[in-house]
Amino acid sequence: MQISRRHLVLGGSAAVGLAATAGAQKLVPTSSQDLGPFYPLIRPSDEDADLTRVRGLKGVASGDPINVIGRLLDVKGNPVSGARVELWQANALGRYDHPGDAASTAALDPNFQGYASLVSDDQGRFRFRTIKPGHYSIGGGLRRTRHIHFDIRGRSERLITQMYFPGEELNDSDILLRNANPRESVMARATDRLSGDPNAAAFAWDVILNVG
Repeated sequence: MQISRRHLVLGGSAAVGLAATAGAQKLVPTSSQDLGPFYPLIRPSDEDADLTRVRGLKGVASGDPINVIGRLLDVKGNPVSGARVELWQANALGRYDHPGDAASTAALDPNFQGYASLVSDDQGRFRFRTIKPGHYSIGGGLRRTRHIHFDIRGRSERLITQMYFPGEELNDSDILLRNANPRESVMARATDRLSGDPNAAAFAWDVILNVG
């Protein structure tokens, strides 16, 4: 399935409820995380919200497809609209399309976009379709758990962070996830599969920016 090509949005009932009850207490900002060494040096010509397909190619990215439904909020629970959301990740084998990852023995996937640039809507919402990233070695016997990198820029705020998946076997040993404070702020939650895309798992993630 190919979702529409620009700035996809979907309401999140959990985020709406969060905002409705936030008046009495400020929300905890999402933990910042390392930018990592593989921020794209050359952005792909295709930067839309469907990372499982590359414009001009007929193939589909290898791996398990997922939808990520997110919302940007300030600490008062108000939506942050018009923010730029950049995201990038490894492919299903744990390989980044980046010259610094050339030593990896995993193959590149020509049908995987690997990067997207989105804008949050008037309710702070964003959504994208991708594949679950693979984990990979970082030396010394350590491996990184599955994650997606984010660089989020609003009118007066910026957050560099990473999103993680619940229930992953490497979560407890991942050094960056262990250092997240609070850890739950960078952890997505499994949610119902989208009715129009039943073959893809779905995850929801509320990002709290330290403004408001």
